[in-house]
Amino acid sequence: MARTGAPAPARRAPTQMEATPVSLSTPKTTEQLDRVVIRFAGDSGDGMQLTGDRFTSATAVLGNDLSTLPNFPAEIRAPQGTLPGVSSFQLHFADHDVLTPGDSPNVLVAMNPAALAANLRDLPRGGVIIADADAFGKRALAKVGYAENPLEDDALESWHVHALPLTSMTVTALADFDLTRKEKERAKNMFALGLLSWLYTRPLEGTRAFLRAKFAKKSELLAANITALDAGYHYGETTEDFAVSYEIAPAPMPPGRYRNITGNTATAYGLATAAYRSGLPLVLGSYPITPASDILHTLAGLKRYGVTTVQAEDEIAGIGIALGASFGGALGVTTTSGPGLALKSEIIGLGVSVELPLIVVDVQRGGPSTGLPTKTEQADLLQAMFGRNGEAPVGVIAASSPSDCFDAALEAVRIATTYRTPVILLSDGYLANGSEPWRIPDVADLPRLDVEFATEPNATDAKGNPTFHPFVRDEQTLARPWAVPGTAGLEHRIGGIEKADGTGNISYDPDNHDRMTRLRAEKIERIADTIDDLQVDDPRGDADVLVLGWGSTYGPISAAVRSLRASGIPIAQAHLRHLNPMPRNTADVLCAYRKVVVPEMNLGQLALLLRGRFLVDVQSHTAVRGLPFTSTELVDVLAAAVASLDEDDLDSSATTIQEGASA
Repeated sequence: MARTGAPAPARRAPTQMEATPVSLSTPKTTEQLDRVVIRFAGDSGDGMQLTGDRFTSATAVLGNDLSTLPNFPAEIRAPQGTLPGVSSFQLHFADHDVLTPGDSPNVLVAMNPAALAANLRDLPRGGVIIADADAFGKRALAKVGYAENPLEDDALESWHVHALPLTSMTVTALADFDLTRKEKERAKNMFALGLLSWLYTRPLEGTRAFLRAKFAKKSELLAANITALDAGYHYGETTEDFAVSYEIAPAPMPPGRYRNITGNTATAYGLATAAYRSGLPLVLGSYPITPASDILHTLAGLKRYGVTTVQAEDEIAGIGIALGASFGGALGVTTTSGPGLALKSEIIGLGVSVELPLIVVDVQRGGPSTGLPTKTEQADLLQAMFGRNGEAPVGVIAASSPSDCFDAALEAVRIATTYRTPVILLSDGYLANGSEPWRIPDVADLPRLDVEFATEPNATDAKGNPTFHPFVRDEQTLARPWAVPGTAGLEHRIGGIEKADGTGNISYDPDNHDRMTRLRAEKIERIADTIDDLQVDDPRGDADVLVLGWGSTYGPISAAVRSLRASGIPIAQAHLRHLNPMPRNTADVLCAYRKVVVPEMNLGQLALLLRGRFLVDVQSHTAVRGLPFTSTELVDVLAAAVASLDEDDLDSSATTIQEGASA
């Protein structure tokens, strides 16, 4: 990255914005960068999520590839000015393919001392700090343990610091508005957004349009926020603090129409699209829970597309509504996070027993119990696989990126409707809240998800009269017929007690229970007949180490693999979407490499499954910090795995030499 720009004190290291001193008469220049990582940080009430979101939207308009990482407290309003109350939004944008939100920021915008203290450790030496100097009073400093103001002593001498009176400049810009000082101060995030928009040549019109919609009925607040936004932009144009602005060229992407999308929105759109392609009305029964609630919010706005949403009184009612809707011939969906998935387990088991389509979206978060509600984790895999009483297998798939949540939702619906089974779709907080560009597909190019309901009797009774047996199975999929209640002649019993094979009558026969249990398990295994083989990315074909991931680890793993290959280290990569069942060739892939490394944001759940099923001694790399892996961390882990094989070869050679000498 080019490192030129505004003047810095001589004691500080060169940085992205450093250049020779300028005066107002010195013309400003614009330089090209290939990538930038910016982190906005402040109190949870400072509007950092909004600021980051608007900057991201402007960046998407310019055609940069991007990835974001919102990070905020679980409390609605955490203690002001404290470390637990810090909210941040990180954006990585570039003129090339972006895989992660960035391991560390190049620029930290700190709106108070807590934001600086909480995020400084992530900012590399030589990085840029833009701080609101007005917020660094004695009381605010004391709250986070600063004895002296770090903006005024040598504590930040290794970084390039712009200590700007953002609050007072905002208040001054709004001097003519009939607002209280507190109301004026709240617009400081717009001032900061305007400044950063000038610094990185982001357009303002999108944010102006957003503000016009947000404050349509509050003209004074609308005008004030737009004025603050423009004031920040013009400050960047005229101040001596910044001598250089930056441009990042658009990233090459396939032709098409794009929009920026979060994982939760993509999931909602995928479910609605799948319902449309299957010809089914969508019924969502859901209880709000972080970080899944936005799926409910988004689907609630799609009523005109045949979507019905019911905000239930609790998690059990939510899934009961969904399964009841499926019984009635609709696409039943419920959304939740880890604790809610535990509460839904009995009715998921009922869905297994009655063999009806059901979509359960689990947006994983840190646990156990309430755990880390706004942080990410991958620790629900074993719960999704086995978290029910009895033998109750279900389909389990996982999305790998925010935009992939759309495709994963389509696939979940395909499996559920084809095989008449509950399917658990695993997302997580990182995917749900993070965003990236999404190429809007042509609906005609999407797979058809045709559903056929039973319309005629399929058996005869003892007297030879036509009747309906609800558990007569399709020879290929083992799926039972889906009969909508009220269809003449297709009346049948439904419930959680074991049913007799074929007739569906209540049965306590031991042999029948054994047969039904094995049929339900085999039906799930047959899903593998209609999924693709596990694809391995091994360009040279000479790698000895395979890194295997699932879910949101795709981005950090891919970035690490890219880095290792650039340095000449061969390594293979594969990523699992289907976790139950796994692709048919999974065992062959695992056995083709001398070492398999599995990074997970849990304590090794996929590794446990792979060892138990395939008897492969995979190397597990785990972390449960509430944050995604960094690519740098994985580079070190994978490089060490490759090096360990070289050491094993040397040890083997030494042993052979010694044995030869002894002989």
